Amino acid sequence: MSDLPDDRTLRGAAAFQQLHWLASGRIDSATLTAACVQAIDADATRLNAFLARAPDAGAQAADSDARRHDGSTIGRLDGLCVAIKDNLDVAGLPTSAGLATRRSRLAATDASAVARLRAAGAVILGKTNLDEGVLGTSSLNPHFGAVHNPWRLTLSAGGSSGGSAAAVAAGLCSFALGSDTLGSVRIPASHCGIFALKPTHGEISTRGLVPAARRLDCVGILARAAEDLAIVLQVLARHDPADPRSRRRRVPLAIPDWEPGHLRSAFIKDLHALGVTPQVQAVFDAALAQLAAPLGQRVEVDFSDFDVGQTRRAALLIMEAEMAAEFADDLALGGEAVSPRLRGMLDYAARKSAVDYARADRLLDATVLRARRVFAGIDVLVLPTVTDGPQALDAPERANDADLTSFASLAGCPAVSLPMGSLPDGRPIGLQLVGAPGSDLCLIELAAICAATLDATPRYPVVTAS
Repeated sequence: MSDLPDDRTLRGAAAFQQLHWLASGRIDSATLTAACVQAIDADATRLNAFLARAPDAGAQAADSDARRHDGSTIGRLDGLCVAIKDNLDVAGLPTSAGLATRRSRLAATDASAVARLRAAGAVILGKTNLDEGVLGTSSLNPHFGAVHNPWRLTLSAGGSSGGSAAAVAAGLCSFALGSDTLGSVRIPASHCGIFALKPTHGEISTRGLVPAARRLDCVGILARAAEDLAIVLQVLARHDPADPRSRRRRVPLAIPDWEPGHLRSAFIKDLHALGVTPQVQAVFDAALAQLAAPLGQRVEVDFSDFDVGQTRRAALLIMEAEMAAEFADDLALGGEAVSPRLRGMLDYAARKSAVDYARADRLLDATVLRARRVFAGIDVLVLPTVTDGPQALDAPERANDADLTSFASLAGCPAVSLPMGSLPDGRPIGLQLVGAPGSDLCLIELAAICAATLDATPRYPVVTAS
C-alpha cells in the first residue's frame, strides 16, 4: 500500500471511494476495519452508537484481503465495514430490539439482508443502538442510554435508527443498515446530516428483522453519499420466497432514466399546516431556488384533505398491536423489564378491538390509493424530511417527527433523505424525495444530482466542536 489516506480522510470517504481504494491497493480491508474499530472504541461513551461488537471483524477483514490477493472472486462490497441496527439478526450476536430483556438472546442465523452483505464480502462490525422496542424517534433508550448526535452531543440523533445514523456520520463504518416503518432511517439521517433510503416496500427482504408493523417495515440504508445507497441496494434487492411480503418484480427496478429539467416535481401547498417550522421552510425554499433546473416542472399538490395526524395514529395502532404480540413475553416479566412508556403504548393497543385494527388498516389502504393518484401525474414529491431540526436530548419527544416521512411508508413508496443544509443555529436538516413504487434507483440518481447542486453535504466524519 502506498499513499495511505489519513484517518479522517479514510473514515470520512464515501463507500464507493473506499471500494476504489481497496481495488487499487491503496488501502486494504484490515486497515479500514482497524480504523473503524479504533474509532468505535474512542467514541463509545461519547456517542453510544454501538451496543455489541462483532469479535471476528478483524478475521473477516483478513479473509477479504486474502480474496483480493489470491485471485478469488471478489464480492460487490468486499472489504467495506457495515454497522447493523440491533433489530436485525446477526449470527452469534444479541438481537435486543432495544429491550434489556433481550440483551443476551443470541441470533442463530443472519437476517436475509445481513446474509447478502456477508456474501458480497462486507465486514460486519456490530450492532447499533436504537429506541426501546424500535418505537420512537429519538433513540433515547432507557436501558442502553441515549445515542448522541455527532454534530452536538446534547442533541438527539433521531430514531429509531439513531445509532446507525450516528455511526455513519462519525465515520465509524462505511455504511449502515437500519429499519424504517414510519421514517426510522430518514429522520435520523436528517438529524445527523447524512443520506438514507427507505426502499419500495418488499424490495429488500425483512426476514430476520424484529417486526414492528409488517405491512410497513423496510430494511433501510444509511450512507455518506447517494451513490452508496445504489451500490448497497443492488446487493440487497432480491425476492425472498421465505418472506411473505417480499416483492417479486416482473421487470428490474426502473433504471435511472429521468432527465433532469424535464421532471414533474410536486410540492405540498401548505407545509406550515403540516407543522414545518419557519426556519426549516426558509432552508427548504432556498434549496428549491437552487434546484429549479434539475427538478423541472413544478406542480403543487393539495394535502389539506389528508389528515396526517389521524393516519399516523392509525399506523401507530397497527404497530402497537403487532409489537404487543411480539413482545408479549417481555411484557409478562413485569418490573422494569419494559419501560412505563413502552408498556403504556402497547397496553393501549391491547385494549383496542379487532374492529379498531381493521378500521386502521383500511385507512392505510386509502393512503396507498391516494399515492397512486398523486404519482399518476408527477415523477417525484419533494418536501423536507422532518418538520424541525434535531431536538435537545432532554426535551420531550416530538409527536410529529414522522409526519413528513409517514406518507411514503404508508403508501409503500421509496424515499431518499439527503442533506439540505443547516438551520441558523447549525443543526442539520434533510430534503426528502419520494417516488412511485419501483423508482428507487431513479430517486437515488436525482438525490445525487440535488446533493451536488446544493453542495450542503458536510465533511465526514462529523466531529463535535469542543
